[in-house]
Amino acid sequence: MQEILSNAITLGIGLLPFLVLLMFTLLILWVLHKVLLGKEGLSASEKLPRQLILLLAYVISIVALVISLPIDPSIRNQMLALIGVLLSGVIAFSSTSIVSNLMAGVVMRITKPFRTGDFVRLDGHFGRVTERGLFDTEVQTEQRELIHFTNSYMLAHPLQVVRSSGTIISANLSLGYDLHHSRIEKLLIEAAEKVSLSDPFVQIIELGDFSISYRVSGLLTEVKSMISARSKLMASVLDTLHGDNIEIVSPSFMNQRRLDDLPPLIAKTSEQETAQKASAKQAQEPHPEDIIFDKAEEAESIEKQEHNLLEQIALLETKLKTAHGEDKEKLHHRLVMKQQRLVSVRQHKASED
Repeated sequence: MQEILSNAITLGIGLLPFLVLLMFTLLILWVLHKVLLGKEGLSASEKLPRQLILLLAYVISIVALVISLPIDPSIRNQMLALIGVLLSGVIAFSSTSIVSNLMAGVVMRITKPFRTGDFVRLDGHFGRVTERGLFDTEVQTEQRELIHFTNSYMLAHPLQVVRSSGTIISANLSLGYDLHHSRIEKLLIEAAEKVSLSDPFVQIIELGDFSISYRVSGLLTEVKSMISARSKLMASVLDTLHGDNIEIVSPSFMNQRRLDDLPPLIAKTSEQETAQKASAKQAQEPHPEDIIFDKAEEAESIEKQEHNLLEQIALLETKLKTAHGEDKEKLHHRLVMKQQRLVSVRQHKASED
């Protein structure tokens, strides 16, 4: 009996460091959970690095507990080797794509080739960026669909980004050789000015067998209306050329009919007036971009709000350090309001994710 009691006491003393370390480890992991993931309103991109830190903490805790076990050193080494093999296998199977996408995401965070809300074109797809993650980027297309591109794919392929300061809007058309190019260039520039394009210019891009190909372009400073602006430019070209008694038909048709027998193929005045009224009515209606890129627009707005609130909070915290008395109370109240607003914005952002 005495020997059994002695062995139990010896085992208890041997397990004591392990039990103390176990309690301490559980406490540390609980605190890490509260600190890293207990905050409300975290977006998916903000949660990911915190979850990775927790995963690393779990691995370190398991290794530390195995080392503290009161067992034979050879068995302990075998257990550590088994843990190492399991971790190596998991990393070997998943690291190729995960690490490459993660590193590409980090590179794009540093270089910042685009922001949320920017127009981008990649591998034939065109749309606005709605979300930037560490592993992939979400783009909303002209059909209001959402496409996810892995960051490594975006980094490996040419990416076109529309500058927020403005972009060039163009329209192409072909006209016969019987019309002098100087007259056409003047009318096309007039058409571009009617839709508020800055610095319009005209190019002759091809001398075909039956017609001359023109391109009219201009700078659009409000890039969010890019799709509707392109449509308005084409409509303005039609109205301007028809208003100057210039027909726009296919080259083959224009060369096959007798010009002296048939009237020009131009819409009648009444039809032009109806079309102009329809254009005026359409101008008052919501832009198609409001429907097509709704998520991108909302994501850009939320990101701007979050950025502005962070700047305001940092400024208020700086002022609060040197404030006294009633001014300090006012600044503290404003700081609390801004922090609550930031939590609300982040919660809304997380719900959208």
